[in-house]
Amino acid sequence: MALREVLQFPDPRLKRVSEPISEVTDEIRELARDLCDVMYDEPGIGLAAPQVGEAIRLIVVDTKWTEEDIARNPLILVNPEIVERDGKITWSEGCLSVPDFNAEVERASQVVLHARDLDGKPVEIEAEELEAVCFQHEIDHLDGILFIDRISRLKRSLYVQKRKKALREEAEASVL
Repeated sequence: MALREVLQFPDPRLKRVSEPISEVTDEIRELARDLCDVMYDEPGIGLAAPQVGEAIRLIVVDTKWTEEDIARNPLILVNPEIVERDGKITWSEGCLSVPDFNAEVERASQVVLHARDLDGKPVEIEAEELEAVCFQHEIDHLDGILFIDRISRLKRSLYVQKRKKALREEAEASVL
């Protein structure tokens, strides 16, 4: 089966607020598998359903995996929400939906997250540093927020100009 395509900025579907999942179905489980496949293939450490065009509250995260590491242990979280935040940390973030750009983003350094697993069982996770940043980043996707929405207007507008230019050049090259 072909991997799902990751939507890229400025695709308007990335700005939609995702709907809660009322019941974990076989289709949701299949989507979760697809998200994991795409995340590892790209490669990345997190992916949210809206990034593949599905406006539902589902994320996958694996902050311990590296390209050299065969062991994969993704966290698959249904309807995740952060219920506590503490401290501050600045992290250089990138995103599969925001190609060719990284920026420093300030986030909570520690979070407590509530969600459900694919069996519908409640999950509580206490996370810090990279894992906390990743959860916040992916949950932002569920709310239609990209990490570039959290940086200065100047840096964001410079990226937007660069991205528009790259898209124009791609379009011109495909016509030739």
